[in-house]
Amino acid sequence: MGASLPRKELFDIPEGVTYLDGNSLGVLPKGAAARVTDTIEREWGQELIRAWNSAGWMDLPRVVGDRIAGLIGAPEGSVATGDTLSIKVYQALDAALKMRPDRRVILSDNGNFPSDLYMAQGLIGTIGKGHELRTPAPEDVAGAITEEVAVVMLTHVDYRTGRMHDMAAITEAAHAAGAVMIWDLAHSAGATALDIAGSGAEFAVGCSYKYLNGGPGAPAFIYARPDIVQDIDPALSGWLGHDAPFAMELGYRPAMSTERLRVGTPPILQLAVLQEALKVWDGVDMGDLRAASMRLGDLFIAEVEARCPALTLASPRDAAQRGSQVSFAFEHGYAAMQALIDRGVIGDFRAPDIMRFGFTPHYIDEGDVVAAAKVLQEVLDTDAWRDAKYQTKSRVT
Repeated sequence: MGASLPRKELFDIPEGVTYLDGNSLGVLPKGAAARVTDTIEREWGQELIRAWNSAGWMDLPRVVGDRIAGLIGAPEGSVATGDTLSIKVYQALDAALKMRPDRRVILSDNGNFPSDLYMAQGLIGTIGKGHELRTPAPEDVAGAITEEVAVVMLTHVDYRTGRMHDMAAITEAAHAAGAVMIWDLAHSAGATALDIAGSGAEFAVGCSYKYLNGGPGAPAFIYARPDIVQDIDPALSGWLGHDAPFAMELGYRPAMSTERLRVGTPPILQLAVLQEALKVWDGVDMGDLRAASMRLGDLFIAEVEARCPALTLASPRDAAQRGSQVSFAFEHGYAAMQALIDRGVIGDFRAPDIMRFGFTPHYIDEGDVVAAAKVLQEVLDTDAWRDAKYQTKSRVT
């Protein structure tokens, strides 16, 4: 039996705030601030450079990677951490293309997070071998997987609507066509039960600042299927991916494990925060968490549709087909979201008209959901969103 949810006592949530934006930036776990202070003052301050050994800094990317592996259904030793998600996308995509040298199509979808597509476009230009990026609608992806396709690269949960791809079915279709499969788990890791090893996908990537609560700029992760690791030729042959970094060899010799997908010096302060943050998962059953998030999403949909007829559901109604978020479309969604945030209910906005709400069962319960829907109703019924102060867009929406 897993730990009961929610576990609000494990988080520092500001008083008077209902936080429905854990799908963008997770809440600060209690203990994280003290952990990073200890890392700065005791480990760095007292141990200085000795801390790479005495405080276990050099092993921290692997230790944290193994903890994340347990949350995504991957074996120990198969997940490397560090760098950013965009870098990890680039690494996975380049390695995948090298595995299919006679094919020239990268298949994604037009609901993928733009950065993933930008990295694909940049890689295509860099290698200059005439590759093509195709982006059909998400529902048309399966039918677009032909024998021309070298790589299928998809985000498991759509960042805008929460629509969730069928990981097993898509991966099976990719492999049937001879393509390599890459999953972006940015909106899945820590939000839904995953079996990345069972899917058979060659690669998966993700970030740790959303549902994993690692903090702004927290390190990314990359999974490589263990049986292919030693055949991966890293595009970014960084020092920390070398088999023996301190041998100081002039030529690159990749590590004989997923460690070859490390690039630069690990961000120790961020990894320390993330390691502490991952403690909130102790005893949590991912199936229980997924069931809770589905119930919360269903309740929010029912409450909002009953109270706010001006909004249109933009997410799948069937909870089994969406991640741990619900999105509604509204022509004046940005202003309405700012009015909502001003009243202590924090979600976010994605162009052109999407109001997003994330449901993190660790710190959100049914009372929070109903209360948020009531505030949203008040914002719309009173036209509060029309206030001039809500009309100017900030750089981050």
